[in-house]
Amino acid sequence: MPNVAHEGTDVKPTRRDFLYVATTSVGVVGIGAALWPLVDQMNPSADVLALASIEVDVSSVEPGTQLTVKWRGKPVFIRYRTPEEIEAGRAVSLDQLKDALARNDNDSPTTPASDANRTLDADGNWLVMVGVCTHLGCVPIGDGAGDFGGWFCPCHGSHYDTAGRIRQGPAPTNLPVPLASFASDTVIKLG
Repeated sequence: MPNVAHEGTDVKPTRRDFLYVATTSVGVVGIGAALWPLVDQMNPSADVLALASIEVDVSSVEPGTQLTVKWRGKPVFIRYRTPEEIEAGRAVSLDQLKDALARNDNDSPTTPASDANRTLDADGNWLVMVGVCTHLGCVPIGDGAGDFGGWFCPCHGSHYDTAGRIRQGPAPTNLPVPLASFASDTVIKLG
């Protein structure tokens, strides 16, 4: 008959108990060491972290021109708008828009797509947008292209106005505005 410990008796650990605890401990440490590389490889790499935010010098951008930079693998349009472009963007009524949301990461997701809600500064001079058509991911051409004086995607015919809002064509939403702010008077920080 096996030796059964009863309550109130002194049971001393045996060598077998020590081997069980030691084997279990080594197994847990071994499994942790084997899983760590799998978990660690899910962290973003150094090159991705470096592109999380960039600063762009816009001191050489003249009114009526734009600068295109690559950020997070996508083109970003930074446009210094003319007074005429600002006036054209602000003259559009929200009921004329195909997409009534601003799509501005600097603001609430439900912010209306008025011209002022899509620009970087209160005067409306600076417009920063991800330059990827929201229909199938083409890159629209700018400098007053299209029927509304903004951007035109020649692949499928989407027309954007001077505030980057979709006005005509198959694109379902406005060009998105990324997180952006002024780091100084002549430097815009993306991200």
